[in-house]
Amino acid sequence: MLEFLPRLRRFAIGLAGNSADGDDLCQMTIERALTNRQKWQEGTRLDSWMYRIMRNIYIDEGRASTRRSQTFVGEEAGLSVGGDGGQEAQVELTQVDRALARLPGDQREAVLLVMVEGYSYKEAARIVGCPVGTLNSRLVRGRDALMDILKEAS
Repeated sequence: MLEFLPRLRRFAIGLAGNSADGDDLCQMTIERALTNRQKWQEGTRLDSWMYRIMRNIYIDEGRASTRRSQTFVGEEAGLSVGGDGGQEAQVELTQVDRALARLPGDQREAVLLVMVEGYSYKEAARIVGCPVGTLNSRLVRGRDALMDILKEAS
């Protein structure tokens, strides 16, 4: 399980949109996986099982957060505070992160699983629980939208 942690964290941050929420999502996933380890079926991919757990937690948390009223100012309000440190690479990654955050959730999941995590279409489809053709469609639309958003930003 530990060898998957960097990949799980990267996926969690991609889903959540920021590292703090991504770390929380990653922690909840590991806790749930350990609690339910008897449900993992021997001979199946442990990483796929954990990605599915993470996706389900992300969906559940998203639903819960829409029911709660927002008490604090959104994170975006603080993006203009402070300096960027002059790191061009960090600026580019931030632009990609923001562009990913603008994608619909199903497209963002497809892009993250296939393009970032390197899963096959079949395995990614299994993780999100949809047919391969549906995942392929989400990936194509997500990739095209991502490129359009990044072109607008430059």
